Amino acid sequence: MSRRQIKDSVVVITGASSGIGKQLAIQLSAQGARIVANARRADRLEELKNAIENNGGQLKIIVGDVTESDTRQRIVSETVNEFGGIDILVNNAGVGAIGNFSEASEERLRKIMEVNFFALTEMTRVAIPHLLKSSKQPMIVNISSVLGHRAVPLKSEYCASKFAVHGFSDSLRAELSKQNIDVLLVSPSTTASEFFDSVLEDASGKNPKLGTPMSPEQVAAKTIKAMKRGKHEIILSAGGKSLVWLDRFCPPLANYLMKKHAQ
Repeated sequence: MSRRQIKDSVVVITGASSGIGKQLAIQLSAQGARIVANARRADRLEELKNAIENNGGQLKIIVGDVTESDTRQRIVSETVNEFGGIDILVNNAGVGAIGNFSEASEERLRKIMEVNFFALTEMTRVAIPHLLKSSKQPMIVNISSVLGHRAVPLKSEYCASKFAVHGFSDSLRAELSKQNIDVLLVSPSTTASEFFDSVLEDASGKNPKLGTPMSPEQVAAKTIKAMKRGKHEIILSAGGKSLVWLDRFCPPLANYLMKKHAQ
């Protein structure tokens, strides 16, 4: 697809109150996009709205839990009422947990899958009819993780959810290709955000991170660059790319290193 124009596009972003989602809202707005920001924390969204509007941008906030059907429907209906349609959907909301699977609860797994996978897929489902009406090169952007390419110990539920997002994105991209809706899968490695401060549970006694964290600003900038170019998938860090290539070309070594990492 030809280079995508961001200016005047209507962009819906979930999980927009902090981290990557917040930076995407700020940077996309600076390039002329009209933003609809969703998250549960109203105070954070108000701060974001003030910051963007003070710089001449447009942002509408919709407070609510994206795992709830009513919230997803409200995001779509209020966006269409305010801006006339949806051009780009960014599924960014996510949550994680750290610890051995055998010592975890069923509730932990279900919560992670609800936020990271089911909310993402169902948000996409309700947005597609409106993306189909867009005349501005519509796109779905799924913020996933390098752990959706290669799993690591102590994050089994999180990895499972991101593998699911990876498979869903690849399949959906093929299904929507005839309708000219792009699907971009973004796979950051460790990001210097509030993710590790808000995990559901950290029963590991340690906080494993892959390489030097990339800032949310960097992740957002690289994501927007990929959006403009019509990319289908990006793995953002050198460490993340190395992990994926190691797993692809030498699985026994990758498995050995993961075993050592778990000890």
